[in-house]
Amino acid sequence: MTRPVTLHEIEVAQKQISAHVLRTPLRASLALSERAGVAVYLKLENHQRTGSFKLRGATNAILRLDQGRRSRGLITASTGNHGRAVAYAAKALGARAMICMSTLVPANKVEAIRHLGAEIHTAGRSQDDAMLEAEHLVRQKGMYFVPPFDDAAVIAGQGTLGLEIASDLPETAVVLVPLSGGGLASGVAAAIKGRRSSARIVGVSMERGAAMAASLAAGVPTNVQEVETLADSLGGGIGLDNRLTFQMCRDLLDDVILLGEEEIAAGIHHAARIEGETVEGAGAVGIAALLARKVKADGPLVVVVSGGNIDPVAHRAIVDGYQSGEAR
Repeated sequence: MTRPVTLHEIEVAQKQISAHVLRTPLRASLALSERAGVAVYLKLENHQRTGSFKLRGATNAILRLDQGRRSRGLITASTGNHGRAVAYAAKALGARAMICMSTLVPANKVEAIRHLGAEIHTAGRSQDDAMLEAEHLVRQKGMYFVPPFDDAAVIAGQGTLGLEIASDLPETAVVLVPLSGGGLASGVAAAIKGRRSSARIVGVSMERGAAMAASLAAGVPTNVQEVETLADSLGGGIGLDNRLTFQMCRDLLDDVILLGEEEIAAGIHHAARIEGETVEGAGAVGIAALLARKVKADGPLVVVVSGGNIDPVAHRAIVDGYQSGEAR
């Protein structure tokens, strides 16, 4: 099995991408601290330049390519945020980008990618369908594929978020991290545990179509049906030939929590009304887990708010629905 990504590789990535990504805020939440009974902090990756953590991994992967590979053009498959990150980084470095997405990707994310000048290919109704389309286009056009999660450079880039947490709050006891393909969770876990081995890392996902959670439960990478969910960025499979993230999540995550759609909506609502943050469903799952009292901690707890790229109309409907009691 492929060697997992190390703390040293994440530290190297941090130096490489520092001029291209923002060091995002780590902010205390009084409301969540009161509810959890410990100090709770929000790592606000929704403030990142492309609205999500994905810029870290995509930038690290692309910067490691020589000019010859970049000049062939870059291609990826995405549920939205990774595609936006690849499009942004490609534009900044003067490279062509092509993004493959399924019909389940929200329109606001598609438009944001198109606005960055990337070419868009829509294929099928799942991330797996989009991945097959990207693989076909790689063979056809000779472009370089930038993996969304199962790649050492991508994982190391995402892990820089964990280094920032460890630096800003060395006494961190628990980190809640959104769990999808595992690039973020494995990178953050490697960074945090590399600096503080006693810290607990908890992956949080949705009940509907959580591929990594199902794979960890089965003991092997497993396919699941991808369905519509408020946490759309957490959809998609992990690949039956997964090389890195399954192993790292299996070895480094201390627990996995799954949430229902109403619980995720409550997280989005709390982020807006109480924390003053616009957060997409995938980014709100850590907040939602605390609100649902599914997490216990005996020391400072960090919630990774992974992104804020939610459709404004959908966001307003969720916030107003909870305000009036209709969404309960």
